[in-house]
Amino acid sequence: MLAIQKKQLQQQKLPFMDNKRILAILAAIGASTIYGINHTVAKGVMPTYIEPFGFIFLRVFGAAILFWGISWMGPKEKIAKSDWPRILGCAVFGMVINMLFFFKGLSLSTPINSSVIVTLSPVMVLILASILIKERITLLKSIGVILGLAGALTLVLFSAESSGNAPNIPLGNALFIVNAFSFGLYLILVKPLTAKYHAITLMKWFFLIAVIINFPITIEQFTAVDWLHLPFEAIWKMGFVVLGTTFATYLLNIYALKRLSASTISVFMYLQPLIAISYAIISGADELNLVKATAGILVFVGVYLVTKKKTEVRA
Repeated sequence: MLAIQKKQLQQQKLPFMDNKRILAILAAIGASTIYGINHTVAKGVMPTYIEPFGFIFLRVFGAAILFWGISWMGPKEKIAKSDWPRILGCAVFGMVINMLFFFKGLSLSTPINSSVIVTLSPVMVLILASILIKERITLLKSIGVILGLAGALTLVLFSAESSGNAPNIPLGNALFIVNAFSFGLYLILVKPLTAKYHAITLMKWFFLIAVIINFPITIEQFTAVDWLHLPFEAIWKMGFVVLGTTFATYLLNIYALKRLSASTISVFMYLQPLIAISYAIISGADELNLVKATAGILVFVGVYLVTKKKTEVRA
């Protein structure tokens, strides 16, 4: 009798749970959509209104204020002394090197190139995991690594030297690879911390440290901006990067992680280049050619093989 009642209760909860799962999926899609649009939006501001390093200071400073502003919503947690070196590492690779190289690369290259190459992060995570934590790389994943890197190198070696607002595409593409490598290392470093601390606790400290480290590198370009005479186009794009790409995406991903596994959320990463390419072409910020299409296919297939899980054969 008790078992029947328990089953009935579970069935009654299912629609509610399904709704929450749908909302989590929509949150993950929303984050990927914002990231995809960001490639073109951020590119449209640099370097006309703000240089890339100045943009990074605006981004981390704005995000730090926002995360500290909502920190009362999270639990009051004290960081253990033994965790500070790892937190410092996360800030350096996730909010300093990662962001500086991405925005500098975006100022030199194109939105489509950036959206394709940043999907290499899972490949970089696999390579770093095999080195740092001795994770075994299978033959299938090895092929994936080779294809993914081949796609990235195709963009670096065979892209045009310059194109409109992209003064040095090969160098910009090379910086995207460093960005993907840095973000991959950040993901490995941050994983143990997410099990110990609330996401808001981590984010407020990551971005505060990032502000301090980025300050001497970025403040000159930040202060060089003519803030009083910025047109509305520049203001809304800068606001989009701070509020949308940095602040909102972290909140959306936090919500999605409550209902979905990390592996499920990683699948939504494939949406980012598709959205970025579509938005860049529609807005006239970039165009798709044979080199980009070929490189994109190589990267997507490579990432798919790296992230593909072994399926169990059942009798």
